[in-house]
Amino acid sequence: MKTDHALLCATFFGAGRLPKAPGTWGTLAAVPLAWLCQMFGDAVLAGVFILITGVGVWSAQVVVEVLKRKDPSEVVIDEVAGFLLTMMIAPRGWGWMVGGFLLFRLFDIWKPWPVHALERLPGGWGVMADDLAAGVWAGLCLLLIARIGSL
Repeated sequence: MKTDHALLCATFFGAGRLPKAPGTWGTLAAVPLAWLCQMFGDAVLAGVFILITGVGVWSAQVVVEVLKRKDPSEVVIDEVAGFLLTMMIAPRGWGWMVGGFLLFRLFDIWKPWPVHALERLPGGWGVMADDLAAGVWAGLCLLLIARIGSL
């Protein structure tokens, strides 16, 4: 039962089990969630981010232990949390959300410092932390783009 719930959460209701590029599917599944949270304000977005991150650490840990793999590809709740973090930092609007999606995927795949290094953390923390760092990178890039655009 615990394992079933953890798999449901970790795969973000099955998005991580879609064929090819599960991380992209997980991020895409996070877009409507981020948009809905933004409609209700920053506090809701922050609260959902904290909830998803906490559930993500727990569920990723369970799945890592069950599957005996360090970072199973079907675990995509980390992409959901990372994208939500990007959108917490980024300016509001659909264009920024599209840019956030693209930049988050870029940094999640490219893994610049310290994204790659954070994968070494144990269990659920290692699964989640690198995507959170990718989310920070993407969000900061969007802020920089917005700042340069307003000069």
